[in-house]
Amino acid sequence: MAHFKAGPYLEQIDIPADLRAKFAVDDLQHVSDDVRNYIVDVISEIGNSHFGASLGVVELTVALHYVFDTPYDQLVWDVGHQAYGHKILTGRRDVFHTNRLKGGISGFPKRSESEFDTFGVGHSSTSISAALGMAVANKYKGEKNRQHIAVIGDGAMTAGLAFEGMNHAGFEKDANLLVILNDNCMSIDPNVGALKEYLTDITTSHTYNKVKDEVWKLLGKISKFGPDAQTVASKITHALKGSLLKQSNLFEALNFRYFGPVDGHDAIGLAKVLEDLKAIPGPKILHCITRKGAGYKYSEEGNPTKWHAPGVFNKETGEIVKIVPKSPEPPKYQDVFGHTIVELAEQNPKIMGVTPAMPSGCSLNIMMQAMPDRAFDVGIAEQHAVTFSAGLATQGLVPFCNIYSSFMQRAYDQVLHDVALQKLNVVFCLDRGGLVGADGATHHGAYDLAYMRSIPNMIVSAPMNEQELRNLMFTAQQENVGPFSIRYPRGNGVMLEWKTPLKAVKIGTGRKVTNGEDLAILTIGHPGNFAQKAIDQLKEMGASVAHYDMRFVKPIDELMLHEVFSKFKKVITVEDGCLMGGFGSAVIEFMVDQKYQAEVVRLGIPDEYIHHGTQEELWADCGFDPASIVNEAQQLLQLKSLVADTIQNAG
Repeated sequence: MAHFKAGPYLEQIDIPADLRAKFAVDDLQHVSDDVRNYIVDVISEIGNSHFGASLGVVELTVALHYVFDTPYDQLVWDVGHQAYGHKILTGRRDVFHTNRLKGGISGFPKRSESEFDTFGVGHSSTSISAALGMAVANKYKGEKNRQHIAVIGDGAMTAGLAFEGMNHAGFEKDANLLVILNDNCMSIDPNVGALKEYLTDITTSHTYNKVKDEVWKLLGKISKFGPDAQTVASKITHALKGSLLKQSNLFEALNFRYFGPVDGHDAIGLAKVLEDLKAIPGPKILHCITRKGAGYKYSEEGNPTKWHAPGVFNKETGEIVKIVPKSPEPPKYQDVFGHTIVELAEQNPKIMGVTPAMPSGCSLNIMMQAMPDRAFDVGIAEQHAVTFSAGLATQGLVPFCNIYSSFMQRAYDQVLHDVALQKLNVVFCLDRGGLVGADGATHHGAYDLAYMRSIPNMIVSAPMNEQELRNLMFTAQQENVGPFSIRYPRGNGVMLEWKTPLKAVKIGTGRKVTNGEDLAILTIGHPGNFAQKAIDQLKEMGASVAHYDMRFVKPIDELMLHEVFSKFKKVITVEDGCLMGGFGSAVIEFMVDQKYQAEVVRLGIPDEYIHHGTQEELWADCGFDPASIVNEAQQLLQLKSLVADTIQNAG
C-alpha cells in the first residue's frame, strides 16, 4: 500500500530541519498544499483515521516547524486529532499509511514513537499544563532559550484543566510559553457554551478590530509591555487587535498577552507572526481562526462531524464509501441507548440527558433533537458533567450522564464525593467500555469495572446484549435506586429484534444462559457472547459447559456464586476490562471469603497498556476472544486428546 507520492516540496522534507534549510518563507504555502494533498491521498484510501482536524491546521503546522527549532523547541498538541501533518513532517511520511493499524504508527502523538512527540495525548485539554511544566523545568535547568508551544482547540479550552494551566502560567511570568488557540468552533460536534460565544465575539466585534493607529496609541500607555511596547507592536501590528487592551479580555485577565485573531490558513503570515512572538517573553496566546477540513472542497462544504473521521472516501468526488452488509446487522449499542433514553423519558418526566461534548458519539443527539430542554451537551468538561448531574439529582430528577469509559476517569473524584457519597440517583452510561480498537491506549475503557466497584453505594452493571441494556436502563431510573453504572462496548450488539418490552431487573442478580456439568464460565457484559460461541465449539468436543451472565459486578449475585462454587471445581471468568481489581477479582474474593476452593482462570485485559488495532485483534491478543476461551477450557478440562480426535474425524 506504500505507493503514495509526495509533492515536489514535501518529498524534500524528512524532518523539520529540512523544511527550515531548504525553503524560504514564501514557499510555505506550497509546502502546505503538498502536506494537505498527502493527507487526503492517504486517508481517502486507508480510512480508519481522523481527517478534518488535521486539514484545518496544515498551514499552522508548517509554520510552527519552520519558525521553531523542533524538537529542541517543544511543541505539544492537544488531543492529537490534528497532528497528522506534524507526523508527516517529522520522519513518518513513509509509514503514515500504517496510521492506527496494528503494528503501525499511532493516531495520536506518542513519546515512544518520535522525539518530536514531546507529550503523549489522546484526552483533551492537557497541552497547556504539560507545556508549562516543560517550560518551568527548562528554565530551572538554565535552558532559557527553549520555546514551548501548546496548540489547543477552542473545544478543548472548555475543560477546567485548560484554565487551571492558564491560571498557573499567568503567575510564571518568565516561562517561555506560547499557547496557540486553534479556533474552528468545532471539537467533534459543534462547540457549545459561553466560551464559544466569547470567541465568536472576538472574531466579529468591531471592538476587537480597532485600526492600527489606536492600537499603537494605547500600547504606549501600558506598562506591562515595558518601554519597548511600541517596538513590539510595530513588529506584529497585523496580529494585534483592540482586544489586547480591554479589561474584559479573558486571556489578559489571566496575565497572558493576547494576540489575534489571525488567519490560520495563511502560512506565510503565520510564520512572520510566530517569528515575532518568539522575541516576547512570558506567557502569551495567539488566537488563530481556522476551518475544520480546510482546503478539501468536500470536507469544507459537508458536515464537519461526518468528516471528523469519514473512513474510506473517493477523493475526486468526496463520496464516502459505505460498506453495505450482506444481511441486516444488529444496531450499535450507542444507538440502543439513544433511542431507549427517549422512550424512557417519554414515560418518566424526571429523566434528563447529559454528555460532555459527545452527543453524536454516544447518540444523545437523538434526545437533544426530540427533547431539547431535557438533554445537555456541557462541552469537554467531564467533571462538570458529573457534578451538574448530581445537582439535577438533588432536585428529584434522574440524569443519565453518558460519558465514554476512558473519559469518565477524568471525573472520578466527582463520582466519589458528589454522587456516591450523597447516594444520588445519577445513572452513568459508560459508552466504549472495554477495548475500542484503533484509538488505542488513551481510549480503551479498561478500568471502569474496577474503579466503579471500589466506590461505596455504586451499582455496577454491564449488559450482554441490547435487551439487557434496555432493561438495565429501565431499572436504573426507578425511584431511590442511587448511583448506577451501566457500561457497554463500542460497536454493534447481537440482536436484530432489539426493541423488546422494557422490564425491570432485580439489582444484583445474574442469569444462567446455559446448563453444564464440567465447567462454569462466568461473564460480565458483551463478552458473554464470546463465551456462547466458545461453548458451542466445546460442545462439539464433548464438553458440558455452564454459562452464567452475571450482569452485575456490584452487588454481585452471591446466590448464583454459591451455586457455581458448590457445583464446579473449574471456573473461567471473562471480562473486557482490566484483570486487576475487576470482575474476575470480585469472583475470587467471594470464593476466598466463603472458603470455597476451585481452579479459577481469569480472562481479560492484562496489567499493561494495550495499543491500537482492531477490536477483534486486541480481544485475541488479550486472550478473551472465543478461540482463547476454548483454549483455556481445553487446558482446564484436559481436552487435548479429544480435540485431536475431533480434528482427525473432521479430516
